[in-house]
Amino acid sequence: MVKKKTSDQHETRQKDHNETADNKENSSTQESNSSQNGTDNHEKETTVEEQPAAEKAVPEEKSLEEKLAEMQDKYLRLSAEFDNYRRRSLREKMELSKYASENLLLNILPLMDDFERALSHMETTTDCGAMKDGIDLIYVKFTEFLKQNDVKEIEALNCAFDVDHHHAVAKVQVEEEEKKGKIVEVVQKGYYLQDKVIRHSKVVVGE
Repeated sequence: MVKKKTSDQHETRQKDHNETADNKENSSTQESNSSQNGTDNHEKETTVEEQPAAEKAVPEEKSLEEKLAEMQDKYLRLSAEFDNYRRRSLREKMELSKYASENLLLNILPLMDDFERALSHMETTTDCGAMKDGIDLIYVKFTEFLKQNDVKEIEALNCAFDVDHHHAVAKVQVEEEEKKGKIVEVVQKGYYLQDKVIRHSKVVVGE
């Protein structure tokens, strides 16, 4: 009787032990499945979160391409505008150099009119004095015109010879000591334009 009770108790303990082991295995399996499910859910969330970021990168790349296209368009427009400006400036410079003497010639034309009137009167007039006065008047007007345009005569007669201003066409023997090395005759007058020599005086130098 005692042996039977002992055997029953042993079987009951063995059964409880087996049930406990089974419970532990089930619990471990559930935890493993839960952990795996959590990992899968996290990966799914990460994938879902990364997908909008990838979608956002596409518009940014398009934006950079658009900016590059705008910059290229601006460069082409600026290059075309500069090319047009260069051509226009070159054309204006050519026209300016071509017609630079326009104002000068306009001021000289009245003197030409005076000479033509003088020539026409020379054929009919018998008054030489009036004719001379007319020519003197034209000469004075022409001299004034040169002064207004900063043209002045180079002093030469009785001045020391200067190669920067004078051009010797001949040399003559002189008796006066003070005339040696000096200009004794002006063959053709020289002129300055402001401070620049535009024509050297042609002179005869004494020696």
